Amino acid sequence: MPRRLTQTKAGTHQALKNTSFESMVVSWLMQDGWQVFIPILDHGHQTDILISDGPNYYRIQVKTVNATGDDHLVQNCWENSNVDVVIYFVRNSNWGVITPGFSEKERKLNHEDHRKFAQNKKEFLREFHQL
Repeated sequence: MPRRLTQTKAGTHQALKNTSFESMVVSWLMQDGWQVFIPILDHGHQTDILISDGPNYYRIQVKTVNATGDDHLVQNCWENSNVDVVIYFVRNSNWGVITPGFSEKERKLNHEDHRKFAQNKKEFLREFHQL
C-alpha cells in the first residue's frame, strides 16, 4: 500500500487542509444539483466557489477557524467583494456555520444570522437551503 514517507511543511499542510474543506463543499453542492465553478485564482474577488442554478450565480467564500466555542469572533475578509455566502468550518471540531456575506468588521460565530451545521452533507445542505 502507498505510504507517504516525506514530511509536509506546516504552511503546505495547512493549505491542503483548507482546500479539503472547499472540496467537501464542492462535492456536497454538486450532489445537490448545483453547477459548481472553481476560480483559477480568487485573489481580489474573494470567491472560492461560484455556484449556479442556471439563471442565478452566487459567490461563496470558505473559511476555516480554530474556535473554543461558538462565541468565537471571525473577521470580515471579503469587504467590497460581493460575496454572497460565507461558510466557516471549525477545524478543531466537527461543526461549522453558514452566513450571508456581512459588512461588519467581525462577528461571533453564533450570530443570529448564522446557520450552524454538523460537518456532514445532510446537515450542511439543510442549513444551506435555509439561507
